[in-house]
Amino acid sequence: MGKNKLSRFRELEQLERVFQPPFEEVFQKDYYLKGKWKTQVFKNKNPIVLELGCGKGEYTVGLAGMYPDKNYIGIDIKGARLWKGAKMAHQTSLSNVAFLRTRIEFIQSFFGKEEIDEIWITFPDPQIKKRRNKKRLTGSRFLNAYRTMLKDQGTVHLKTDNDTLYAYTLDLMNYNNLEIKYKTNDLYRSELMDSALSIRTFYESQYLEEGKSINYLSFRLPSGKIIKELPENG
Repeated sequence: MGKNKLSRFRELEQLERVFQPPFEEVFQKDYYLKGKWKTQVFKNKNPIVLELGCGKGEYTVGLAGMYPDKNYIGIDIKGARLWKGAKMAHQTSLSNVAFLRTRIEFIQSFFGKEEIDEIWITFPDPQIKKRRNKKRLTGSRFLNAYRTMLKDQGTVHLKTDNDTLYAYTLDLMNYNNLEIKYKTNDLYRSELMDSALSIRTFYESQYLEEGKSINYLSFRLPSGKIIKELPENG
């Protein structure tokens, strides 16, 4: 491991509102903050928004700066990536930001029923060559996990440059009769643009420079509805 990564890991341990629980604390167990993020971490009653696979945290920090009346938690397994967002939040004194270093597979260990208001999934690995239901963050496996912690009819946002992932997610929404709020396969030429959608991550800027279109989809997730996977030929 390079010296840069080691120094970032050490600094992460010192930064406020950065949580890095070891595997044995969360595997098939409830984390001590489950159901208590508002009271013990943010110390307010504002809505909580998650960014899953947040990478360097640009979106998490950007949203937190725009909407001080909401709390934001960026989640990623890569500590060296999280360091940048956590450092940015520290340097700009953003008190409505936290970062959690863990696998998305363990997310139900961290958040209680209806503790979360919204979820952002920004440029995830599309998992094209793997079993989609097991690995895709917009697959039925993960959606069923999200609905246990989202408020009923809570909103999930997807931004991706991958057309296959976008089409798959849209098909899954239609198959399960989920309410689609907005959809576009070319966000920056659509009429959907607002301040939240205008935030660009490092990689998103690269995709745009390469001439790629950005897909955006937002939908509501009912807490009482089991999400079914698409048929194998779906």
